[in-house]
Parts: sequence; structure tokens; C-alpha cells
Amino acid sequence: MPGMEAARRLDAGPEQTAPIGEETAERFIEEKHIGERIKRLRLRKSMGLVELGRQAGLSASFLSQLETGRVVPTLRNLSRIAMVFSKDLAYFFENEPQPLFRVHRKRERVRLPQTGADHPAYFFESLGFMVPDRQMDPYFAQFLPVGDEAAREEAIRTHVHPGCEFLYVLDGRLELRQGENRATLEPGDAVYFDSGSPHSYVCVSEKPASAVIVAMHQTAIAHAKPVVTPAVPKAPHPMR
Repeated sequence: MPGMEAARRLDAGPEQTAPIGEETAERFIEEKHIGERIKRLRLRKSMGLVELGRQAGLSASFLSQLETGRVVPTLRNLSRIAMVFSKDLAYFFENEPQPLFRVHRKRERVRLPQTGADHPAYFFESLGFMVPDRQMDPYFAQFLPVGDEAAREEAIRTHVHPGCEFLYVLDGRLELRQGENRATLEPGDAVYFDSGSPHSYVCVSEKPASAVIVAMHQTAIAHAKPVVTPAVPKAPHPMR
């Protein structure tokens, strides 16, 4: 009877489960990619195995085997490595975030007019609208011909935003103004400039001009690691 069967199960005590095998434990450790995580942390700091070993109190040969998955660290050794990089021990066991990957199909983009203009001089499409918390804003822009010099001056609307901007001309001819700077750009030309200064664009060709524009946020620039160019010794003057 069902009641008697349940009573027998209770008398038998808790259900026995098979012990976790060594292969299962090894697979669990492999899935955490501990060695790869250590190597990424080390390379981000431009640190060699010898330097990491010196700070963590471990040998370079052991760290090499650890990064390649040939040995498994004890919690004590892993704690030493975590402290070198100011990480919590849990960092090595948390699920790794998936790499960011977003495709923006042409059919999904929205064509928007120049902001605040009754007669827009250009239209643009965001190429990164599906990326949350993005560090840059890429756009495809098309600039319309505006006629003579007087019409161009009227069409120019300067704007300012923190950070830097990159522009690459695909078609037509485009005039870019930034403060006192002015340049006429043709297909294949590119420009990188400080967008914190007033700047504007205007088409100076008879046909529409198109370009790819990338605006870099100020916060992304602030967190970027400065590149130090080593000094190159000057060659002796040939007349000396």
C-alpha cells in the first residue's frame, strides 16, 4: 500500500546519492577557466610570470602550469594571486560575462533628421542603438547639397559634446569646421578632432555626401590607458 511504502522509505533514512567522482570535479574546475582568467589579469597589468610570482610568493614555473591548466591551485595560492590584482576570491568562480556582440541590420535602422532644424542639412542613422552602456556612438550620416556660399552659411549649425569624434567620408565632398579650423574632405579622407569645441559639417558637392561618424564619450577617454611613445635619439647632423 502507498502508506506502508512511504513509511518504509522514512525508516530507511535519507536517500543515498553516488559520491561526486574525480572526473566531475575536474570538469567543474575546467569550466571556470581559472588559468585563463589569471593570464588575462596578468596581461592587462603588463606583468610577466616572474613579477607575478614575486608578488604572490609563487614560482614562475608553477604559474605557467596554472595558466595552461596543467595544475589546479589551492585556495591559499589562489587567494595570493587574487590579492595581487585586488580581486575577491569569488572572481575566479563567478560565471564569466558573455562578450558583447550586436549586429545592426540596415533594415532595422531609423533615419533621423538633423536635430532642431526646420530644413535639415543632413540625416543620420545610429549604428549602435542596440548596445547598452556603449562607450562610443557610431553613425552613418548623409549630408544634402545646400547651394551657394550664403546658403551654406545659413545651413551651418555648430554643436558641442564632451569627448572626441572621428569622421570618414564615403562619398561626395564635406566641409568640416571646428573652432578656427576648417577642412574640405573628399572620399577616403578622415579626421579625428576634439568635439568639445564647436563644430559643424556642410556638404559642398553637387551630390549628397555621406560619412561614417564615431563619437567617443568623455568617460571612455578618461579610462583609456595613455600610450607612452619612447623617445627616439636624433641622428647626428651630417655637417657636424
